[in-house]
Amino acid sequence: MLDTASRPAAARASSRILRGLLSPWGRFALLVAVLGAAAALVAVYRPQHLLSGGGAAPADRLLAAALFAAVYGLCAAAFAPRPLLNAAAGALLGTAAGLAAAIAGTVLAAGIAFGLGRVLGQGALRPLVRGRWLTAADGLMSRYGFRSMLALRLFPGVPFAAVNYGAAVSRMRWPSFLVATGLGSVPNTAAYVVAGSTAGSPASPAFVVATAFIAVSAAAACVVAWRKRHRLGAAARAHGDDRPPRAGA
Repeated sequence: MLDTASRPAAARASSRILRGLLSPWGRFALLVAVLGAAAALVAVYRPQHLLSGGGAAPADRLLAAALFAAVYGLCAAAFAPRPLLNAAAGALLGTAAGLAAAIAGTVLAAGIAFGLGRVLGQGALRPLVRGRWLTAADGLMSRYGFRSMLALRLFPGVPFAAVNYGAAVSRMRWPSFLVATGLGSVPNTAAYVVAGSTAGSPASPAFVVATAFIAVSAAAACVVAWRKRHRLGAAARAHGDDRPPRAGA
């Protein structure tokens, strides 16, 4: 009798646990756990140092570039520093193949992060997008997905992971996100790849131009962001004025 009576209670408990795991916050907790584990693995094993440790590349350059792009994507999705990965691409594969592998790895890493954020985090974080600044940023990314993402990728100082997960919480579409990521990442990525491929000759014109581009683009991004801050403020005020009143207000 006791065993028979305990079965419905166990079934109800299992059902509650399953609903909790499948709820928006349960999936968000899983996302945090996955990202934490990935970051811990990168911190412990430091795979980016394996990539930048030198050594002869495989004879098949296409296979080497594809393998590098896959490892790059996994490392960057787990918060490995992209500048180091980009420089390693140039050092190991050369400028042309290194740039192709780095861009492919960048798009792969962004896609992994966007997918994880969209599936596991959007349901929990979407209701938290409140306040004028967050609403304005979300509106720009949702309505002008390609242009806003392209601008964010062109600015070298914007954190890669923050953009990925911010876009995942918004209503941006996959094609706009991936294409804008690939195109917008080319200039800064190319500079690091060229710097990596010519690091053995620091006095060469290519290395000097690449490092100068990195410094100038970072400074320009800061200046542009400072000058354009009023535009985001205006958009925030507009979103604040356009929001419908809350129930009971």
